[in-house]
Amino acid sequence: MIVTVLITMLGWVAGALVNYLADVLPLRRKLSAPFCPRCEEQLNFFNYLLWPRRCPSCGKNRGWRSWVVELIAISVTLWLWATPATRLGFFPGLLLLIYFGVVVVIDIEYRLILHPVSLVGGLLGFIYGVRLHGLAMTLLGGAVGFGMMLLLYFGGTVFMRILAKRRSQEIDEEALGFGDVNLSGILGLLLGWPGIIAGLTLTILFGGAVSLIFLLLAIIRKRYRAFTAIPYGPFLIAGAFFLLYLR
Repeated sequence: MIVTVLITMLGWVAGALVNYLADVLPLRRKLSAPFCPRCEEQLNFFNYLLWPRRCPSCGKNRGWRSWVVELIAISVTLWLWATPATRLGFFPGLLLLIYFGVVVVIDIEYRLILHPVSLVGGLLGFIYGVRLHGLAMTLLGGAVGFGMMLLLYFGGTVFMRILAKRRSQEIDEEALGFGDVNLSGILGLLLGWPGIIAGLTLTILFGGAVSLIFLLLAIIRKRYRAFTAIPYGPFLIAGAFFLLYLR
């Protein structure tokens, strides 16, 4: 019972860390004291971490995302503790899940994968990859992941330019962002060679399925708009998560 309570608290801390990083990094680009996104009033960590989470200056609530992230983090931490067969182990696996959570939340909310986040991911990917696959297969996986997504990035850029020229109008959406290229390289390090091929294949399947559902819902609700950007980072993460934690 005591162990379950401690693991639950650890999961809450993990979720709070994801929320904190997703709150401050996109707007400040560095670690800083938490602050209110509406009035930018600095918040003390006690008020930020504990309930209720209302800004004492303007009264704005932090919103539903903070609750969802922490509930998911607690559930996943308990699941990870109960699944000792995972290849990564509990604490390394939890650290990687915190990183995955930061990437997913920021990408969904800002359509952005920050370069400092990618640098940390590259370090984690290299350390974990060498442990799982050895140096050569880790570096090869990283190169293939980065190279394949780089080709898709340039291909998408050329496609958008051709389309904009044919339509005689500017299209400000990108098929892929360069952050996705960096993330694919990071996941290539994590999955190694040839695991990155399976990871990218799963990414395409997950992305295609979710995009199809999104398209159908938009058509049904009569809100369809061509070339609506959908963050691709969560699909890359989903493929890696499946291979690292569920296989």
